[in-house]
Amino acid sequence: MMIQEVRVITKAGIPDSKGEEILYEISHALGINTVQKVRTARVFRFEGIGASDAALLAERLLAESVFQDFSVNSPVINDATIVLEVAYKPGVMNPEAASIVKSAADLGVAGLLAADSSWEYGFYGENITGADIERITSSLLVNATVEYVVREKPKTLIIQGKPGRTEVIPVRQMSDTELIELSRDKLFLNLEEMQVIKDYFRRIGRDPTDCEIETIAQTWSEHCGHKTFKARLIVDGKEKTPLLKRLKNATEESNHPLVLSAFVDNSGVMEFYDGQAICGKVETHNSPSAIEPYGGAMTGSGGVFRDIVGTGRGAKTLASTDMFCFARPDTPDEDIPAGCLHPHYLLRRVVAGVRDYGNRMGIPTNNGSVHFHRDFRAKPTVIVGAYGILPAELCRKGRPRAGDLVIALGGRTGRDGIHGATFSSGEMTDRTIDVNSSAVQIGHPIEEKRTFDAILVARDEGLIRAITDCGAGGFASAVGEMGSEVGARIALDRAPLKYPGLSPWEIMESESQERMVLAVDPEHAGRLMEICRGYNVEATVLGEFTGDKCFSATYEGQVVMNLEMEFLHNGLPQRVMNAAWRPACFAEPEAVPAADWEDLYCRVMGHLNVCSKEPIVRLYDHGVQGTSALPPFSGINGDGPNDAAIMAPILGKPYGMVISHGLNPVLNMIDPYHGSLWAAAEAVSNAIASGVNPRDLMLMDNFIWPFPDEELLGALDLAVDACVDFVRGTGMPFISGKDSLSSTYRGKDGTVIKIPPILCISAFGRVPDVSRTVSADFKKTGTKIVLAGYRNTAEMAGSVYYDLLGHIGNNLPKLSPTALMHVFEAVYGAINSGKLLACHDISEGGVAAALAEMCFGGDMGAQVIIPEGELAENFLFNETAGCFLAEIPADSNPSDIFGDIPCQVIGKTTDRKVIAAEQSGKTLFETRLDRLRAAWRQPMKEVFRQ
Repeated sequence: MMIQEVRVITKAGIPDSKGEEILYEISHALGINTVQKVRTARVFRFEGIGASDAALLAERLLAESVFQDFSVNSPVINDATIVLEVAYKPGVMNPEAASIVKSAADLGVAGLLAADSSWEYGFYGENITGADIERITSSLLVNATVEYVVREKPKTLIIQGKPGRTEVIPVRQMSDTELIELSRDKLFLNLEEMQVIKDYFRRIGRDPTDCEIETIAQTWSEHCGHKTFKARLIVDGKEKTPLLKRLKNATEESNHPLVLSAFVDNSGVMEFYDGQAICGKVETHNSPSAIEPYGGAMTGSGGVFRDIVGTGRGAKTLASTDMFCFARPDTPDEDIPAGCLHPHYLLRRVVAGVRDYGNRMGIPTNNGSVHFHRDFRAKPTVIVGAYGILPAELCRKGRPRAGDLVIALGGRTGRDGIHGATFSSGEMTDRTIDVNSSAVQIGHPIEEKRTFDAILVARDEGLIRAITDCGAGGFASAVGEMGSEVGARIALDRAPLKYPGLSPWEIMESESQERMVLAVDPEHAGRLMEICRGYNVEATVLGEFTGDKCFSATYEGQVVMNLEMEFLHNGLPQRVMNAAWRPACFAEPEAVPAADWEDLYCRVMGHLNVCSKEPIVRLYDHGVQGTSALPPFSGINGDGPNDAAIMAPILGKPYGMVISHGLNPVLNMIDPYHGSLWAAAEAVSNAIASGVNPRDLMLMDNFIWPFPDEELLGALDLAVDACVDFVRGTGMPFISGKDSLSSTYRGKDGTVIKIPPILCISAFGRVPDVSRTVSADFKKTGTKIVLAGYRNTAEMAGSVYYDLLGHIGNNLPKLSPTALMHVFEAVYGAINSGKLLACHDISEGGVAAALAEMCFGGDMGAQVIIPEGELAENFLFNETAGCFLAEIPADSNPSDIFGDIPCQVIGKTTDRKVIAAEQSGKTLFETRLDRLRAAWRQPMKEVFRQ
């Protein structure tokens, strides 16, 4: 039976939103003006049914008759200059196709063997050239990693194939050169590690299978094994405690009464209220996002959502966050290294991936930031986080027992994601986008939502002994880690596959998304299967936990893997690494008085690291689940940014959960110790400014670093020391974290690009009553504006103001964690007493940016008096974290409210929609609020059309 084709197109006269978006990209991102119009159509193909059934599906399922037309086996774009079709490559996860097959069965359409979907594009314009279409295709429409241009109609939609046989790798006879060649591109292990593997198999008297060598490689990858963070570190000739142990020790020493689980599970857990606990996890998805930003970002979000559900014995995911670092969207094409994607495309597609995954699952994305620096032009930083809630009695990591069943549930296994863990542990090169294309996946959020719902029912019925997700390494990591103390045996041929032809090692290592692994008592298996059927979730018994302390796997009765758990998890040799940070020396700009204050203020507000990110935020649903107590934006016109997100996760209760974060890519280039303190202070300040008790906050770290040579390892050493000192100075513990140490690009022409070292600190915690929090927008005219906190306005290095002058500088803000804690407690006390009308922390753009944002939210002006003796530029644009602008009643005394911390009245709110500043009785500037707002909004409006 022939393949049936259905095409669905927007009716004539109704805007084609996708076509308009592509036309915008063609004009603005590529600068091509020959294309006058773009029309798009959805193409659906079906195998195994006739034309009448295809028409039924089109009418009942695929087309909305109010605004769409459809055709069966005939074109719908007939008058375009050029028409082309783009589809996912065979084997790439197509969530829509899987949903169509299920829906067709629900509609009673019998015999459907396979379905697929793609996009058709019609380009209109008399002067379109072949070169134009080639550039549009390669830059916008087709990511060669996962997509292709359909030149010929497929003869079949059914993917066929026979699994390759398990191969034996003769490592025992390999020379050092051969071992390194084996590791190159796929395993990412060094010579010492390859030699340890060789010695192990010599000891047990045989060579490894491909399944065994791949499983060892993913378990020992930097991504999974944290080799640098566990290494013996030699600094200035003296050995220091390993990085990870320092962080764990600091948390243990804090002895914080709210910590329930730290560094032992998929997420960190703290005590909440009424017998509940809340948890958080933040991850990076830099490598896959660099080569396929939409799929990479989607699976980043999906992965941290699964980390939450895989915590304890199952948690509900409440919220999502995203923190991104890119090169400027207007970076010239010639500055983009070979094998890399343009940052304009990366930014839009990463945002789309996070948007689509969270929105489709009904998980609010309510906190985040976007940062820009030229050195992200080769590899972006894509950080995603998730937070959840679960009963406190179920928050401890479960442990399987011998005899428990290994049950996989959720999505099927395919080739997507293979080598994800090892790939993410290596540097990026001009070959990465080709060599590692299988490491990229396309997520299926609806599959994940059904899986989560089933798990939470099973949890509440006490059916789950232990749970984890198939993250990096797939079954190899999930089953291997769960069974590390007891042993496990699985039959790989039982795993449900997306298509035939996967070799056993591919089934073991695949990182196909939306899969979870459970340890279940055999007597509970029947009920679990019943729950899964009710939620349309596929569940399969893969094997059992054995008690023999080995990890073994079979395929069609043949043993394809049998490794000792002790060797797999503890055989990795501890690295010995030298670290020596050498401070950079950046020129300081001369102090030149501003020639045009109003222009300077607008340039600061329009700087990419200050400007409004509202066009991005509005793409996310931050109100779904009905828990939002403090949204990303508030104020009279809903355009005043807030510092943190606060949610009320328990219906009918006043309890709140706060989420915030801090990072600054520039400061760690100058001084990784003080730059890292700044990130921690910023994360906490955002929460404090919203009214949160610093004693009720937990921290998480994400280190995103270039490949750590001696100097960069020295910088990492200082950054970890800063985290430890922050814990000791404030009492706030780190309870989860992640390191990603591969953000270096090496081109075949010798080009080396290292990202600025990043420490992203995330903070989350509890609030007893959300009604006692505040937003950042000014509330009344005639009130006092107070600046609170310790700062040295001469410390300007790394500021936006310096960047506008073309400098970085060396004298960055230097913070004292102990002094910060005094400020945090004073500001919290002031808010909790009800004496602060508004509060906003100082970060990028300094007092000037914070003041403008508070005015935007209140839709009112402000009059500021700069103290005598202060350099006005430094006073307004200094970016010392841990300082706050607050609005207090006109008749209030700031020292009565803030106690003994530094605080001063710097001005008042006014009913004139103008921000004015004077010093020594002279007016420096009077700038209209609408001009500042326009400058602040413009950059992202140019990238994201609403």
